[in-house]
Amino acid sequence: MIKHIYENKKPVFSLEIFPPKKETNLDSIYDTVGKLVDLDPDFISVTYGAAGGTKGSITSDIAGKIKKDYGIEAVAHMTCINSSRKEVRHMIEEMKEKDIENVLVLRGDIVPEIEGERDFRHANELAIEIQKIGGMEMLGACYPEGHYESDSLDADIQNLKYKIGAGVEALITQLFFDNRSFYRYVDKVRRAGIDVPISAGVMPITKSSQIKRTVELSSASMPEEFTKMIAKYENDPDGLFEAGVEYAVKQIRDLIKHGVDGIHLYTMNTPEVADAVYDGISDLLQ
Repeated sequence: MIKHIYENKKPVFSLEIFPPKKETNLDSIYDTVGKLVDLDPDFISVTYGAAGGTKGSITSDIAGKIKKDYGIEAVAHMTCINSSRKEVRHMIEEMKEKDIENVLVLRGDIVPEIEGERDFRHANELAIEIQKIGGMEMLGACYPEGHYESDSLDADIQNLKYKIGAGVEALITQLFFDNRSFYRYVDKVRRAGIDVPISAGVMPITKSSQIKRTVELSSASMPEEFTKMIAKYENDPDGLFEAGVEYAVKQIRDLIKHGVDGIHLYTMNTPEVADAVYDGISDLLQ
């Protein structure tokens, strides 16, 4: 299980993938997984789909297959904003049937036009419910620059303490491009009394189409070095690919040298990018 992995290795190296939008395209994600396992990740997490668009059963199907077919620990994401307690309990039992032992608890995106259940308002409430059910280890999300809905970073860290109190045993950060923000954040989190492992979430930007959407979704600030890279290569696809990989490699190597608990690579289901990044950091993961 995940807690054991963090207790016995540093840095932990993990990957994130997302289910296809259509269930009929599952072969494509399994082809992706088949390539990613060559990177020997400590675990692979499977998202719940953008804005809750993909149902949890697909997520648990993929996570279960990762563990069964490849022997790699899997983490299934679960959002709660549009789920009832009954649905959550059903999904957890479904995960257990597929030998999934780890879940990443998330609130999920609020989509005004979707009228759903409102049994849960925050991720810590989901964590409390899962803790009652038992039999699962929980991870949670955290935000080096603060959640966009929080009044301040300090308020966001206080909310994070609620997650830890509800049973979350490890954290994965939202993506960021400035390591200084991450270091300041970890320092504040530790001073607040939170001592669980924190994996740094890194997303290589290798296509110009990723830039606007990524920043909009993450609210991540862009340091000068990053913006200069984008400006230089935004009309040069090959150049941007190489520069984006190089930026991510540099970022990760710095994080590892500063003693980060883990690296969580947002692969965007692109093995070629993950391979290129891994080649640049593998010597520090041994």
